[in-house]
Amino acid sequence: MAKEKPEEHMAAEVDAVDAEQNDEAVTEAAAVADSDHETDSAGPDSEPDAPVDLEAELEAAKDAALRAQADAMNVQRRADQEIEKARKFALERFCGDLLGVVDNLERALESHGDEQGSAALAEGVELTRKGFMDVLAKYGVEAVDPEGEPFDPETAQAMSMVEQPDVEPNSVVAVMQKGYLLNGRLLRPAMVMVSKAPSGE
Repeated sequence: MAKEKPEEHMAAEVDAVDAEQNDEAVTEAAAVADSDHETDSAGPDSEPDAPVDLEAELEAAKDAALRAQADAMNVQRRADQEIEKARKFALERFCGDLLGVVDNLERALESHGDEQGSAALAEGVELTRKGFMDVLAKYGVEAVDPEGEPFDPETAQAMSMVEQPDVEPNSVVAVMQKGYLLNGRLLRPAMVMVSKAPSGE
């Protein structure tokens, strides 16, 4: 086997060192490039804590709070109205049953005779009726007595129609039974006779 010359041996060693240095330089350059690439990919737009529009979120929260408050106020107002309605008309059936007593008292007053003894009875019945009506008025009950007024189908019921030449047509000429209102709501319509124009006209 031929011996290598010293010059050739030294040149081989130099080539090996250069190759090793080149490999290290390539590796180092690749690491720097990777680092630069990671820095570019993690730019300002990809930050996890990107700034948000806090003012818009605050306005949206205020709007939602105002809507919730308005809804709550509407619910409260409706509940108050229902409570007030229940309070006003809780005695409706009670008052309706008591109206028969008022009718009987009025009939007794109308049927008393001229005897001296009946005067005291009439006075007592009248006082009873007045006290009873005061109690009903305290609870919001008022009478509907439309005699002489134009007929109103909202508060009266026509039992018959009669010709009355000296009265405007469609007027109440007689009240056979009074009607009653409870806090403005019709409790019972008045039973009335209504005028009509003479048939010859």
